[in-house]
Amino acid sequence: MSPQIIEYIGLAAGTLTTISFVPQVWQVWKSKSAKDISLGMYSIFVTGVALWLGYGLLVGSAPVYLANTVALILAGAVLVMKIVFDRKEKQGKE
Repeated sequence: MSPQIIEYIGLAAGTLTTISFVPQVWQVWKSKSAKDISLGMYSIFVTGVALWLGYGLLVGSAPVYLANTVALILAGAVLVMKIVFDRKEKQGKE
């Protein structure tokens, strides 16, 4: 298999796994609630994605760093909304 085809497979895989976060981001934003989202899971995941991004940059792999840049933005958005919306919900109960 040619290196170019391998690169396209990597880009396709990165695109699909990254855009899988879009429905979650949209749902949390629309509902203004992230109560069913695990803070621990998203914290660990965002850290892992940041490390993958760093790895992709260090080895010069476009599929790795491009996909993880977008994934970091999307998963980071969910994490931030989780923190913000949970605080607002907690303040509303006090």
